[in-house]
Amino acid sequence: MNGKKSKRSQRKKNRARKIWPFLIALGGIALIGLALWATRRGDATPVAAIEVQGAPSLKVDQEKVDLGDIRLGETVSASFTLTNVGDKPLRLTDQPYIEVAAGC
Repeated sequence: MNGKKSKRSQRKKNRARKIWPFLIALGGIALIGLALWATRRGDATPVAAIEVQGAPSLKVDQEKVDLGDIRLGETVSASFTLTNVGDKPLRLTDQPYIEVAAGC
C-alpha cells in the first residue's frame, strides 16, 4: 500500500511541475495585455472643445464666487472647475497664485 501512495504523490508532483510554466506564461501574457491597454492613446477624445491652437489655455467655469454674508469664524467652501481648452498639455511648474478680494 505504501508503494501506491508514493506513486500517486509522485504523479501529483509531476502534474504540479508541468502546470507552473503554463501559469507563469499566462500571467506574463495577462500583464503585457494590461500594460498595452493602460498605455493606449488611440481614440482619446478631448474632454473640452479646443479653443486655442498651438498652446495650452486654462478656462474656469465661473469667474466669481459669491458666498453672501458670512459670520466671523464660520467656515465656507467653494468649488470650481479648471479645464485646459488648448491643444497642448497644461503643466503647472510653480504654485498657482490665488488672490482673495476682501470687502467685495
